[in-house]
Amino acid sequence: MSESFGEKARCFYNNLAKKRKKYYRRNKFYHSSILRFFEMCIPKNSTILELGCGTGDLIGNLSPSRGVGVDISEEMVAIAQQKYPAVEFIRSDAECYQTNETFEYIILSGIAGSIENIQILLEKALSWSTTNTRIFIDFYNPLWNPIIKIGEKIGMKMPEMIKNWLSVDDIENFLYISGYQVIKRKYLMFFPKYVPVLSYILNNFIGNLPFIRRFSLNNIVVARPSQVLASNPERFCSVVITCRDEEGNIEGLVTRMPRMGSKTEIIFVEGHSKDNTVDKIQEMIAKYPDKDIKILKQKGIGQGDAFRYGFDEAKGELVIWLEADLTTPPEEAIHFWEAYINNRGEYINGSRFIYKMEKSAMPLFNFMGNRFFGMLFTTLLKQRFTDTLCGFKAISKYNYVKIRKQIDFFGDFDPFGDFELIFGAIKNNLKVSEIPVHYRPRDYGESKAYGQSFFSFLKHALLLLRMSFIAFRKFIIS
Repeated sequence: MSESFGEKARCFYNNLAKKRKKYYRRNKFYHSSILRFFEMCIPKNSTILELGCGTGDLIGNLSPSRGVGVDISEEMVAIAQQKYPAVEFIRSDAECYQTNETFEYIILSGIAGSIENIQILLEKALSWSTTNTRIFIDFYNPLWNPIIKIGEKIGMKMPEMIKNWLSVDDIENFLYISGYQVIKRKYLMFFPKYVPVLSYILNNFIGNLPFIRRFSLNNIVVARPSQVLASNPERFCSVVITCRDEEGNIEGLVTRMPRMGSKTEIIFVEGHSKDNTVDKIQEMIAKYPDKDIKILKQKGIGQGDAFRYGFDEAKGELVIWLEADLTTPPEEAIHFWEAYINNRGEYINGSRFIYKMEKSAMPLFNFMGNRFFGMLFTTLLKQRFTDTLCGFKAISKYNYVKIRKQIDFFGDFDPFGDFELIFGAIKNNLKVSEIPVHYRPRDYGESKAYGQSFFSFLKHALLLLRMSFIAFRKFIIS
């Protein structure tokens, strides 16, 4: 920011600092809605840097373990420090700010239009980031410029110095050329004033409709650094294989599993088998001593319980979940690993619906139901999902632990385990990638999935509808 403009901005906001509380109260509904969005995205006790923090009401209410707020106005900073002593506030032009720290979350709140060189600032922010950092850029929709100016003139809104009115596409281009990958765009506040019932309907229903949502007051773009993960010769992968009555598939799973990283940890989570699955796994441990094979005997019941047990015990940096039926080739696990180490995905979901399936691989009702719910989840979550129930998926241990800590946000609702990962990935703004996998009929054993009869299909469909309602409630009308 040029010295003349920076000095003008400093004086401008210094003169407004004592009036900030008054304007905040007048627009409490707007500010509380913005805060609610960030509270959903950013867990408590995270490390947060906010550039353009004003009097600290956003970062101060996010309860960071380490919070740094930066603002150009020393008067704003003084008020912020008094209100939120647990956060460090620094008087600095955002473009001149320097630090050796890295943060989990970086927020540019309402300042994008006042930055003289956004690309340089974003490139600097890469040095304050890791590959797990999320950057949020919150800015006004330029379509609202006339209304905002009127609001400032009549005293309904605090005046601001905005040089450039930027579109979502402008911001996404700045992020791309500065070394970031955009994860999502969010449109907030179709109707920024509180009118009982009306505000709820307009903001949560009407304002979320395609095309109409582009007229919302606030645009938020979420992105992450796009660099490849740093080289680490000790990095390795864990594959959690959930199995029950899969004796005939065990050796194929062991011999066909690729080495990923320094080794591949193979964890069988055995779920009360009636055949010789346990003996077969122990035979593999003795037969292949060069492979890191473990067996966990499930104490609870159900697929979801088995998956959580295996993921909790896994030691690898990336954890892949694979069902033991050999309907999807173990060899294709390497594509999940390569997507992760090249930083192309953080929650990596397999899809059985890209390549042509072999005949009789999936019952017709299952096929139709999976396609329908894939389209429904894509609509609700604003993220492509062609297959929500593929038994081949991967997530880093770091992000899995983060999701597990937040499980109360959704409730104990998922007997499969798929949806808590999907919902957790969306809530935490993880980069979701789909890996097409081949799918064929099983050679050994019987399917444990719902859908083997019409009535079991209906039971499954009702459960998926419940999942869809939870997604709608948490991500659309929350």
